[in-house]
Amino acid sequence: MSGSVYVVKEIVGTSTESWEDAARQAIETAAKALEDIRIGEVVTQDVTLEDGKVAKYRVKLNISFKYHPDVIGPHFVERVYGGKN
Repeated sequence: MSGSVYVVKEIVGTSTESWEDAARQAIETAAKALEDIRIGEVVTQDVTLEDGKVAKYRVKLNISFKYHPDVIGPHFVERVYGGKN
């Protein structure tokens, strides 16, 4: 039986334009450092305010990427990504 293992991590993106843009920027930035990002799940959306107006849109996402034991060992995941997944 063969299967896959994925690492799940939380990231936050911000934008002055929209929640969609905040999510896009977060995922595109993460994709520069991670391979095989498979899923981005929006967990929460909020805004920061300045003088009673929306200053930034923020999106908290869980992203998952494929665990490659030949490339990323378990100690690397723990050190870089903050825990065993």
